[in-house]
Amino acid sequence: MYKHDQNGSINILLLPLVIVGVLFLATAGFATWAYSGKQDYKNNVDAKIATAVTVARQTESTAKDKEFAEVSKQPLRNYNGPQALGSLVLAYPRTWSGYVDDTGSGGASLDGYFYPGTVPSLTNQASSFSLRIQVLSQSYASTLTNLKGLQTSKKVTVSPYALPKVPGTVGVMVDGEYKPNKNGKKVILPLRDKTIEISTEGSEFINDFNNNILPNLTFSP
Repeated sequence: MYKHDQNGSINILLLPLVIVGVLFLATAGFATWAYSGKQDYKNNVDAKIATAVTVARQTESTAKDKEFAEVSKQPLRNYNGPQALGSLVLAYPRTWSGYVDDTGSGGASLDGYFYPGTVPSLTNQASSFSLRIQVLSQSYASTLTNLKGLQTSKKVTVSPYALPKVPGTVGVMVDGEYKPNKNGKKVILPLRDKTIEISTEGSEFINDFNNNILPNLTFSP
């Protein structure tokens, strides 16, 4: 007589159920992982796109601001110096303000300071100016003598230079730290028994110095 083994039947049925359960849990886990990965990728892509859009807008805004700033400088304004000091004509951006003492009451026959907006304090040693112009009472040769120390210490480089509108008068261009904590450019030119010095005291104004100031500066040697 054949006898049904209840324990054996239970064991035989249990194994497939366990396998099915494990496969179900594995499938569910994989689906959850895949969905989470897809959502994470989607969120990251959205964030990257948003960041790229923000950067592009900021770049466009910065470019427009720079373009507007350059356009705002035109037309240039003129300062006209005394005839006794070479009838100097200095063109500078109209967005800059200037202070010029051409009475000779100071240490120079002419002393000018320029800066965008408002001119900083003239007495504060920390002030830097976008443009300085001086007509010194000392001779050109004496002025060049004062550069020797800076050249020896290799703080500056000196090269011949003539203004585009006054090509017959050759002076020098000084690049580097020509003054303590003042790294920029300076042009030194002879003016009869005097000397013209024109400079920028910050690297951020070099383009204006090269493109607006020097090409338009004139005087009568």
